[in-house]
Amino acid sequence: MKDEIEMPAVMSWKWLVAIIMFLALSRCLPHPPNFTPLAAMSLLSGAFLRDWRLALIIPLGAMLLSDLYLGLHNSMLFVYVAMAAIVIFSRYGLQRVSFFRLTLASALSAVWFFLLTNFGAWLGNEIYAPTMNGLMQAYVAGIPFFRNTLLSSVLFTLLAYLALFSAVRWQHSRTETV
Repeated sequence: MKDEIEMPAVMSWKWLVAIIMFLALSRCLPHPPNFTPLAAMSLLSGAFLRDWRLALIIPLGAMLLSDLYLGLHNSMLFVYVAMAAIVIFSRYGLQRVSFFRLTLASALSAVWFFLLTNFGAWLGNEIYAPTMNGLMQAYVAGIPFFRNTLLSSVLFTLLAYLALFSAVRWQHSRTETV
């Protein structure tokens, strides 16, 4: 079985948007801290949506809608910048998408997300001194949350990829039999 998929089918992008919206809605369900589908939304959008504007707007818009429901916070800018950077990275770094490449990209995305959002926590939180030591304290404070970020990034990305892969294959099999 070939583990790479392309999005040639006219309707395939609708499957991707549906999966991204489902992932965004899943943020509203009870979950452990930092166990969210943010990387999956961004990675899949950047890798598969041909229009770069949609690739940015769909995951960021879905994130904003779920944030409006869940509540806004002072480090949102860093979360959104991290997501946008993941979209851009996956757009150019995942020219060919495979299970292995997505696994690696989702792990790297979790690291990037950790680094940027904890940097934002350091900048925007008075409990950290505005020094290199304060920055290191912010990163150390974030370590307990990194495990969930890493696990959820890989898990949601691979599950969403498998769902998309299955939907595209199902769609192709329907069009071939008609």
